[in-house]
Amino acid sequence: MPTPARRLVGHELRVLASLLMWVTRRRHGVRPAAGDRAFGHARGQAAIMYGLTFVCVVESFGMSVLLRHWPTLHAVVLVVDVYGVLLMIGIHAASVTRPHVLSRDALRVRQGAHRDLRIPLELVSAVRAERLFTHEAADGVLAVPVASTTSLTLELARPVTDVGFLGKRREVTTVRLHADEPDRLLTALRDHLTALGGHRPHAGAN
Repeated sequence: MPTPARRLVGHELRVLASLLMWVTRRRHGVRPAAGDRAFGHARGQAAIMYGLTFVCVVESFGMSVLLRHWPTLHAVVLVVDVYGVLLMIGIHAASVTRPHVLSRDALRVRQGAHRDLRIPLELVSAVRAERLFTHEAADGVLAVPVASTTSLTLELARPVTDVGFLGKRREVTTVRLHADEPDRLLTALRDHLTALGGHRPHAGAN
């Protein structure tokens, strides 16, 4: 199976698994016993995702009425619509159950079920609060926005490899991400960097 197709299938499986994790109130990749700390990033997109889900439900109902005289076609479209609604809810569930994770030696930056970037803390040369609403593509810069917004910027001493949704790999030295509580994540990052010894990340502007 080609890499893009394999990653698409893997993404949908992770999305569906996230639904179960959401219902059971579990989080993926967070190890409290090991000192991991989770930082959510889904709050800013919740209203949008619920709104889109509502539109999908209304559309499904409308198609059900229009196709009621064609039972076979009605059944096929109903299955597709229900699956689409599940995927829409699952995409939000993936963001809720897969938060950013700060461990003793790394920050795991995530974006739903399709991005999971581990950044060793020893590579972080600067971290600052920086709220940005537009993100132009640039070499070496990775933006991981929520509702088109990022709130923290990390500068790296050496590049890390980001793997895109369909498997494209590129080296990045600047990572911009969003957190529901950016000040809390910023403070925790600085504390961890200080504990590693000698790191003095810049404060930056809010």
